Amino acid sequence: MSLAAFFEDEGFVVFEADSADTAVAALESHAAIEIVVTDVQMPGSMDGVKLAHVIRNRWPPTILIVSSGVARLTAADLPSRSAFVAKPVDVQQLINEIERLSWAA
Repeated sequence: MSLAAFFEDEGFVVFEADSADTAVAALESHAAIEIVVTDVQMPGSMDGVKLAHVIRNRWPPTILIVSSGVARLTAADLPSRSAFVAKPVDVQQLINEIERLSWAA
């Protein structure tokens, strides 16, 4: 099951983006987006780490999860209120990080 399908099954409204630029456009169109999960390797004008920094600057309350099966990131690589989750994604770890970041607001 994909992460998008998992979150839809949990009752979330999911917007999928095929590039960092599409993700920014989705955020511009849907101000209610509260959580963004992105891969480090994204097509478009920026990678997932740069996307996370752009989102943090433009939409500060957004919870950010950055994931990769190749790169290993530390907190120093990411903006505040974000987390790195390695692939393959453990859904429980992802949920735990989202909950932790929700409380950090």
